[in-house]
Amino acid sequence: MNSSNSLKTAFFSALLVLAVAYPVLGLKLTTVGVKLHVEGASPVVLWTVVGCAVAMFFWQLLRRSRRSSRPVRSELSAWSKLGQRLSDPGVQRWFVLALVFVGLAWPFFATRSAVDIATLILIYAMLGLGLNIVVGLAGLLDLGYVGFYAVGAYSYALLSHYYGFGFWVCLPIAGGLAALFGFLLGFPVLRLRGDYLAIVTLGFGEIIRILLRNLTGLTGGPNGIGGIEKPSLFGLSFERRAAEGMQTFHEFFNTTYNSVNKVVFLYLIALLLVLLTLFVIGRLLRMPLGRAREALREDEIACIAMGINPTMIKLSAFTLGACFAGFAGSFFAARQGLVTPESFTFIESAIILAIVVLGGMGSQLGIILAATVMILLPELARDFNEYRMLMFGALMVFMMYWRPQGLVPMQRPHLELNP
Repeated sequence: MNSSNSLKTAFFSALLVLAVAYPVLGLKLTTVGVKLHVEGASPVVLWTVVGCAVAMFFWQLLRRSRRSSRPVRSELSAWSKLGQRLSDPGVQRWFVLALVFVGLAWPFFATRSAVDIATLILIYAMLGLGLNIVVGLAGLLDLGYVGFYAVGAYSYALLSHYYGFGFWVCLPIAGGLAALFGFLLGFPVLRLRGDYLAIVTLGFGEIIRILLRNLTGLTGGPNGIGGIEKPSLFGLSFERRAAEGMQTFHEFFNTTYNSVNKVVFLYLIALLLVLLTLFVIGRLLRMPLGRAREALREDEIACIAMGINPTMIKLSAFTLGACFAGFAGSFFAARQGLVTPESFTFIESAIILAIVVLGGMGSQLGIILAATVMILLPELARDFNEYRMLMFGALMVFMMYWRPQGLVPMQRPHLELNP
């Protein structure tokens, strides 16, 4: 009976490979005049798909047979021991400190493109850490997190464009406005859970994007807002020529102009914002409010029975998570110098949520590593840009099968009694 089940599973796994891979890789659309024609791929591609299906058949067959015949071992594998070691809060603290020292020194020796990519990784790491408060700690599924990101970006863009405010003035304002939106969103979703909560937050993110697109007189509509002022250092501009009343960095220090200085300065700002986020979340986890969020995630009914107010916990989670998204959005606008509604689509929310799931729910170090993987891999595989989403989906499926708890799962405090 077991061999029959193994054969059936292997056969359907091979069929699944054919059903997924053949429409994606085996067929392609070509334009002939004004019509689209479906053409088959080359024989090499087709035989590759068949080979993968056959390999999946035998792999499933051998895997299930080995699992049934393999004795149960009590000792942990080397990978499990490494995962448990990395999950230890003390080890994570030292690892994060080592990353900080490397991160501070590295941009002065790296190329400009590498520093620019690292800055983008830090932005997504900050977004992942902010969403982790809502999803990983409080257990509230938020699919519209990009809406708070957009609020922060457009807050700085509008204040800079219409009133001439600088980055350092607008940074706390953008975080406060995003936090206000998170607080207001928290009220309608207090009684919602699971899929219903996800649908409402998804709608919120799309409403923000559509409003930004249609308020043409204020936000510029689809064209967005350009010419956003870059951050300065104590009134020193990193541009080639400073605005009226300001002085450039290279003139103040009597050096030649180097555009790399601006890229390194933006990177250091992003690093400091991520460190601020890590510090706040680390302190939060040790506070009763942080424990209450984890209790709410595990069982809301038991949380209410213990006298914890779930309304306050949910509102605080949405507010604090949105605040960090506002900080990230403000910095994104300063780095890009241009914001448009198309920068805040649903796919951005999906990527941020994937970073949280891939890194490990509640794990700070895991989210930093996941942000590095999610942003760096597409940059390294530009030749496969057409299959980017396919690779993204395959990575998530592989992780859910191989390590569903994430790269570095969060280790929760527990007691063990020796027998």
